Amino acid sequence: MRTNHEIDYRIFGEEMQCVEVELDPQETVVAEAGAFMYKDQPVQMQTIFGDGSKDNGGFMGKLLGAGKRLLTGESLFMTAFTHQGTGKAKVAFASPYPGKIIPMDLAEMGGKVVCQKDSFLCAAKGVSVGIDFQKRLGTGLFGGEGFIMQKLEGDGLAFVHAGGHIMERTLAPGETLHIDTGCVVAYTKDVDFDIQMVGGIKNTLFGGEGFFFAVLRGPGKVWLQTLPISRLASRIYQYAPQTGGRREEGGILGGIGNLLDGDGY
Repeated sequence: MRTNHEIDYRIFGEEMQCVEVELDPQETVVAEAGAFMYKDQPVQMQTIFGDGSKDNGGFMGKLLGAGKRLLTGESLFMTAFTHQGTGKAKVAFASPYPGKIIPMDLAEMGGKVVCQKDSFLCAAKGVSVGIDFQKRLGTGLFGGEGFIMQKLEGDGLAFVHAGGHIMERTLAPGETLHIDTGCVVAYTKDVDFDIQMVGGIKNTLFGGEGFFFAVLRGPGKVWLQTLPISRLASRIYQYAPQTGGRREEGGILGGIGNLLDGDGY
């Protein structure tokens, strides 16, 4: 028997996805502030303080849960959507940038998944959204996600969003995978996460791939993303208009564009 609410869902779209959750009467789904897209009229929304889990630890428990979320860069508040009518009702949540929504049944994953900050989208009522500290100093300082990652605990459904295309790898015991630190989305609780410096002076100075690998060692499942939001933001900034005029792009065409804008001389 699950202790978390049991929900059904459908995922729509390709690059800009949304997840539509179907609720029975009195079932609840909790979501990050700003993720809401639409709902049926019988679904009532309520802002809650903390991580939305069913554990009632009083005010101090809620304050601790909210503090954990603050450390991961999230809002102190979440939004709970509860079906207060009869029959079935639906509520939907949209992804914040191009990528994929990953459904995770925590009951099938040992009750815990560790994921990157800002990746959590929504979950069945009862799933706890907390923090997971990196135990190794080097991993915390150079691992790309800092000392703190999110952890999702419970036995319900949770939904995580990541950029670009998502790849799943199942690692055998002792099997090791080297990954760009920004491409790690999530991994199950038995996977060991460490970092390793890129070997070779030329690779380090001129490779353009950063100084460190993320090293994930099985057993367990790992989710990878092809387009970390940091990489996307860096490229957008690179091609954004610069102070003092337009960034040249393609030489002649860039010059023509400047003339048409009145910036040419």
